[in-house]
Amino acid sequence: MSIDQLIATRLQSLRKTQGLSLEQLANNSGVSKAMISKIERQDSSPSASLLGRLAASLGVSLAQLLSEENPQPAPLRPRAEQEVWKDPDIGYLRRQVTAHEENGAPELVEITLPAGARVSYPGWHQQAYKQRLWMVEGTLEICYGDENYALAAGDALTFGVDLPVTFSNPGDQSCRYLLVMSDK
Repeated sequence: MSIDQLIATRLQSLRKTQGLSLEQLANNSGVSKAMISKIERQDSSPSASLLGRLAASLGVSLAQLLSEENPQPAPLRPRAEQEVWKDPDIGYLRRQVTAHEENGAPELVEITLPAGARVSYPGWHQQAYKQRLWMVEGTLEICYGDENYALAAGDALTFGVDLPVTFSNPGDQSCRYLLVMSDK
């Protein structure tokens, strides 16, 4: 299954499981009903910011939109089996290193953000979770609510998704970082 098929299937499944119409999800997320419909029909590939708004409205992590449900993941997850998604607008690359597990186990995601790229997400108002970021290479600026952080390779930052957050790469080369997400 392609990543666009997976996003379409997961978005529609999560929306219907929560008993939401396209119009209700559009109102909750600020994403147009037409755009949500295009994503569910695989007529459009969403941007990272748009996916973030949908995930926040559904009260799920981005991983739940970008990976299959896997109640009992295998202990080994080869790189070739890790879902990779690329933002069609800015080239942001997201690799789901560990599978999303319904039991709330921590998730590990690798992000590559191109030079000059910026991604903003709204605050999650339901089922907010914690993130721990470790910079692998490059530089990254994070605006979390009213706080601003400048990170370089080797730096670590802990923050939630309860407030709006913006990730910006001010450098002239891509940066790469790892995110560990957990309920606690």
